[in-house]
Amino acid sequence: MSFSMEERGRDNTADYRLYFRNAEGKYISPFHDIPIYADEAENIFHAVVEVPRWTNAKMEIATKDPLNPLKQDVKKGNLRYVSNVFPHKGYIWNYGAIPQTWEDPGHRDEDTGCCGDNDPIDICDIGNKVCSRGEVIRVKVLGTLALIDEGETDWKVIVINLEDPEAEDFNDIEDVRRLKPGFLEATLDWFRMYKVPDGKPENQFAFNGEFKNRDFAIKTIKDTHSFWKALISKKTDAGELNCMNTCVSDSPFCCSAGEAQAVVDSVSVFCLAHRIIIQSPEASTRLGTFEHNEPLIAFFSNNTRGLFGFNRRLCNSKLFKDDFD
Repeated sequence: MSFSMEERGRDNTADYRLYFRNAEGKYISPFHDIPIYADEAENIFHAVVEVPRWTNAKMEIATKDPLNPLKQDVKKGNLRYVSNVFPHKGYIWNYGAIPQTWEDPGHRDEDTGCCGDNDPIDICDIGNKVCSRGEVIRVKVLGTLALIDEGETDWKVIVINLEDPEAEDFNDIEDVRRLKPGFLEATLDWFRMYKVPDGKPENQFAFNGEFKNRDFAIKTIKDTHSFWKALISKKTDAGELNCMNTCVSDSPFCCSAGEAQAVVDSVSVFCLAHRIIIQSPEASTRLGTFEHNEPLIAFFSNNTRGLFGFNRRLCNSKLFKDDFD
């Protein structure tokens, strides 16, 4: 399964948006349309990378916007950036969310005693690769941490990218402690302290900050998937959440491809060109061949019909222009 991303607006502005398409080129919601499972029998999940490792911009799935593009969080009119808290630089993992999950603010968790935070469940990918913004990865679940964020349950699921060369060595949370000594302690410290530079107190945790194991984490994910099912089928109040989707056919919020196109077309293109980021070779075979699953970035000029694409192996290729003339 492959996806592509389309940028609108300028990076590092409140107007920036990153929209998603599926392999057929249809606009989709990363919240509602990307399947939760990459392989249900093996408990392999999809995850959407919102914030690549070592970066600071607080990007997130815009749960209240049509089609739920990625955008930068804004607070009191200012773009949000996570501070560098010594000795860390930005986010210390690839940070994102599992699609088709929802931490229901109307459900009080029996373990934490707090209600959900109204977002998809978060993931921290501990793999070695620094992912791209918006990249959809397949992940193996290892465990979870229960952050209590301003009185709300905010699960942080520890995962590893299935494409990581060390993924086979990690099967549960104790493998992280054994093979990456200090990493779980650093994760706990990061979540405890990251709001302190903004004048807020240290965060608190359920279970005294204990990481729960794989089985517990998978059960938690499945619970949030059931909450999402109620949300997308209009069996629970969505509040301000936008449930517009193009692939959940039995959902009352399902829209046509034309309606989705109209949403994206309504967003102004502020830059001289907008980018189409094709994540996998399967979605771009007619544009040429490249190796190692390197993202292909194509620039569409506002003034011409030509298409120019590049990655490490492709640059200024006539193939791209000819394909769209």
